Amino acid sequence: MGIRLMKCQWSWLLLILFSFILANRVRAISPDGEALLSFRIAITSSDGVLSKWRPEDPDPCKWKGVECDNKTKRVTTLSLTNHKLSGPISPDLGKLEHLRLLMLHNNNFYGTIPSELGNCTELRGIYLQGNYLSGLIPSELGNLSSLQNLDISSNSLSGNIPPSIGRLDNLVTFNVSNNFLVGPIPLLGVFSNFMASSFIGNRGLCGKQINAACKDDSGAPTYSGSPTSAQNQVGKRKNSGRLLISASATVGALLLVALMCFWGCFLYKKFGKNESRTLAMDVSGGASIVMFHGDLPHSSKDIIKKLETLSEEDIIGAGGFGTVYKLEMDDGNVFALKQIVKMNEGFDRFFERELEILGSIKHRYLVNLRGYCNSPTSKLLLYDYLAGGNLDEALHERSEQLDWEARLNISMGAAKGLAYLHHDCSPRIIHRDIKSSNILLDINLEARVSDFGLAKLLEDGESHITTIVAGTFGYLAPEYMASGRATEKTDVYSFGVLVLEVISGKRPTDASYIEKGLNIVGWLNFLITENREREIVDPNCEGVQTESLDALLSVAIQCVCSNPEDRPTMHRVVQLVESEVMTPCPSDFYDSNSD
Repeated sequence: MGIRLMKCQWSWLLLILFSFILANRVRAISPDGEALLSFRIAITSSDGVLSKWRPEDPDPCKWKGVECDNKTKRVTTLSLTNHKLSGPISPDLGKLEHLRLLMLHNNNFYGTIPSELGNCTELRGIYLQGNYLSGLIPSELGNLSSLQNLDISSNSLSGNIPPSIGRLDNLVTFNVSNNFLVGPIPLLGVFSNFMASSFIGNRGLCGKQINAACKDDSGAPTYSGSPTSAQNQVGKRKNSGRLLISASATVGALLLVALMCFWGCFLYKKFGKNESRTLAMDVSGGASIVMFHGDLPHSSKDIIKKLETLSEEDIIGAGGFGTVYKLEMDDGNVFALKQIVKMNEGFDRFFERELEILGSIKHRYLVNLRGYCNSPTSKLLLYDYLAGGNLDEALHERSEQLDWEARLNISMGAAKGLAYLHHDCSPRIIHRDIKSSNILLDINLEARVSDFGLAKLLEDGESHITTIVAGTFGYLAPEYMASGRATEKTDVYSFGVLVLEVISGKRPTDASYIEKGLNIVGWLNFLITENREREIVDPNCEGVQTESLDALLSVAIQCVCSNPEDRPTMHRVVQLVESEVMTPCPSDFYDSNSD
């Protein structure tokens, strides 16, 4: 009897255990959920956004940043922007077979872009800009035939642009700007649809899109974005038996080209069409010019006539606010023309109000806004042209390095221009996009703050806070990235990053410290803990003095404090630079090779 009872008890226990295991299997997370949990495990730090991603959930469809198809419960969207996510991007995201939208921009991801994303063939949008991603652009992205938007700008990607991306016939927007890409921009496929703004900020790139000639093995200039010469040689050997047929086809093709050229020339003369002359169409439908200063020897008619001649060959820069052209007048005067596409119906009234204020602002360390042109499709802003280019080019793209005195003077000029915007303008102005490419230089390397007119103006008596998110990753204050709330102190932080860039000669997202998961501020903090902060100085900079170096580092450290209240005002920054940085002991020079 006792044995029979024990057998019965064991049967019940086994049944309960089996039921428990079965229940857990039923409740187990879906395969898409497992892939996202792998993604979460790879994250080393965040603002807590992933805290409620629970393994015990049957599916991830209610998790923060995740959207699913209502019927299949398969993940279709992963959107986690501006959440301070740090770590590599897990290759298990490639298991999300029905993923359509991947938005991980403006975080701190590092490592490579997983090639496994090429398995997500339903992807329509990939947004990874504003991180610390390095390595090559995976050629497997060329498998995403449904992809419409690809933005991987403002990272530290290197190598060539994969020609396979040219096969993506549905690709509407493509942005790889501000990386470390090299080589020719491919010409095949959809690449011909994208302009210079998609590629700027990659000093190693060349091609027709950016008007930079590549060089072949002999050093001769060429715009070719075709396969390498070695591959071409292989192709020639394979086709050697078809030379006679090719020659015949070539003759026919030449006749066809000649006929097309004749017809094209006829149409050009008749209708005056030219796709590269984008501004001509902007001003042809009726435009008016408003000039802020009466000292220009040019009439509106003269300027509009010149505007109609501008083409892509005149582009000298591009950014988040628009494209910049070089406008040369017949009398030798040169201006910079920024083209800004209109955003909405209320854009006109808002922008004209801003421009009226900016037209009244003149300061030695601000770029002079001469006027603007109203056109049917865009705003055209007319600035003084500065022959020295911008600070980003001077620091990172020119063979001739800036010496220490030039770097100090540029830092001083930028500080004074920003202090004027913060303290002396009425209404006061928050720039919101302080970076090296927005510090222009005249022929004597004197600094001018530019693009300040495109920031939100603050009326006296307001809270001095704007929630319109702007700026460039790497320069943004941590509280601004978290909340989107900009104050004068967020500009101070960006200025501090700018100073560190001037001292080090490295961009805020330089690959040398991004591999360690650091930005330029994190790198500085690491050096401080090691008592090696002087090692941040650019070894190629001549004439560095220890006293001014230490004083400028002290200013930068105060500016990049994590607590905005501990940062100085720009007036105080100017005082510190004038009194402690610009008057160092002349005999105390710093030797970067001595440590």
